Amino acid sequence: MAAIELLTRDDLQQFRLQLLEDIKSIISAPKVQAKQWLKSAEVRKLLSISSSTLQTLRINGTIRFSRVGKIMYYKNDDILKLLEGEN
Repeated sequence: MAAIELLTRDDLQQFRLQLLEDIKSIISAPKVQAKQWLKSAEVRKLLSISSSTLQTLRINGTIRFSRVGKIMYYKNDDILKLLEGEN
């Protein structure tokens, strides 16, 4: 037979207080800051598109980019706006 364990109001109150403390610590924990610039591979993954589709979006001006050497960078904010449907 399994042992029966009784919970008192004090047990529940202590659990509640601990749970509130845990939630407060999660909320107040420092947030990981998103990258400001994304590379092409990251953008393709976020948008679930191919390299040629990304190239088309660059050519028609849908996505702004900056080129440093041979690497293209995209502003994270611009990509988020595109995902939200804001152009």
